[in-house]
Amino acid sequence: MNGVHDLGGLHGFGPVVAEADEPVFHAEWERRAFALTLAAGFLGEWNIDMSRWAREQMPPARYLAASYYEHWLWGLEHLLVERGLLTREELEARVAVLRRGEAR
Repeated sequence: MNGVHDLGGLHGFGPVVAEADEPVFHAEWERRAFALTLAAGFLGEWNIDMSRWAREQMPPARYLAASYYEHWLWGLEHLLVERGLLTREELEARVAVLRRGEAR
């Protein structure tokens, strides 16, 4: 069964337009989200397939509106909470601190 992440080749979504000289990361947070996902994988709590599956669990409307690295960050958050390494409240508290600009 296809999920929202299986859109390749479907009609009605228009062509994929490649960005000329596209950088790997458009913003520093994307680099960090990717690095954190890879580093957290070394905790041994999940494997690469579980990491991919976690990203694919993002609700469809949110998935379609999110960027590539937002998928990665969402999947990481999902795994950290699911495996009991962080609570949802701890994540939300950290996001609040970052939004206030109190810490990097």
